[in-house]
Amino acid sequence: MQVCITEKELKEYIAAAKKAGKSIGFVPTMGALHKGHISLIEESKKQCKFTVCSVFVNPNQFNDKKDLERYPRQPEKDTELLKKAGCDLLFMPTEKDIYPKPYTRKFSFGKLDQVLEGKHRPGHFNGVAQVVSRLFELVEPDKAFFGLKDYQQLLVIKDLVKQLKLKIEIVGCAILRDEENLALSSRNALLTEEEYDEATFIPIWMDEVKKLSTRYKASQIKARIETLVAQRDKMKLDYFEICDAETLESIKNFEDAENGSVALIAVHVGKIRLIDNVIL
Repeated sequence: MQVCITEKELKEYIAAAKKAGKSIGFVPTMGALHKGHISLIEESKKQCKFTVCSVFVNPNQFNDKKDLERYPRQPEKDTELLKKAGCDLLFMPTEKDIYPKPYTRKFSFGKLDQVLEGKHRPGHFNGVAQVVSRLFELVEPDKAFFGLKDYQQLLVIKDLVKQLKLKIEIVGCAILRDEENLALSSRNALLTEEEYDEATFIPIWMDEVKKLSTRYKASQIKARIETLVAQRDKMKLDYFEICDAETLESIKNFEDAENGSVALIAVHVGKIRLIDNVIL
């Protein structure tokens, strides 16, 4: 596996791969890699001849400076994991490499980035769009792979590609879970043992949502989950919504969802914010 930091190095490796007729698969990450990230690398290797992974903690997508400071960083461990996974190229840029000039471009995704994560983390998706558009510009991949755990982000990225008229296929990959069914996240490492035990209620609730969706209205299920979270002293609910799976418009009745439905949750467990979702 090759490791590079600068745009010049990256472009040279990409050009050589393309000259050799290799398709480029890309997995953008913020590091602190786990099996969920590695599953994206594995999927890229199945579909493409040359796999690039970037590790960059993007300050533009954090609206809470303390959250940015807390975000785990483990570059040496990330490098070893990617080597073992068979990644071809690791791009570990500095902030100056990604943003050589102040990047002030504003993106608009309509209602898509004004609800859920967008509502609770103002400016978050504009920051995501800024870094992803810049990385796409640098890597020029044929396909880019994103986890379905960040469901709203996946929809935003697909819209971004349409807006910029990029010839990049966005591939959504299944959520990976641990032995307690908790969705894998870099933030899980920040949980205390007691907080982890609390967090395992999240997938239990999401499984319950799926079962209840065959018998109850979306509004009734929402009230049920809000009550369950409120009963947990160490938890604070940011949101729980059942939405149209494409527009993310909140629904009260499942028949209102023209594109199928998805349930999404964001919960603070202690100081750590976790998200999950289930397609219904």
